Amino acid sequence: MKFVATAESVSGVTAKGTVTHEGIVAADPDVLPLGSLIRVTGAGTYSGIYTVTDTGPKVQGRHIDIYMDDVHEAKQFGRQTVYVRIILRGNNEKDHKEITPAEPVLPPQTTEAKPLPEPESAAPAGASQ
Repeated sequence: MKFVATAESVSGVTAKGTVTHEGIVAADPDVLPLGSLIRVTGAGTYSGIYTVTDTGPKVQGRHIDIYMDDVHEAKQFGRQTVYVRIILRGNNEKDHKEITPAEPVLPPQTTEAKPLPEPESAAPAGASQ
């Protein structure tokens, strides 16, 4: 999905109840629910995987705000068009956890290894047929 991306460097506590750090974004929870894991492309060196942990009055619709530690870096980022893909949709709860899937994530199904059949016994060495 096409989004507008800006950057922010205000540290503090997010809407999820976690502390700000690089690797998180603010988003409109109606578009990207809190706790979602997203992949951002088209943002140059800032392309990558982020967790949606915050919201904001200026972050409405298809707009994300990428958290950066450095104020100068955030200002230099400016406003860019990026692409966002949801890897894991969040549950939109303010529960002090970053990644919170809307649906339980089940481990991959594994099949039990079945024992191989016993090889048929070969004729004893030196036996004639």
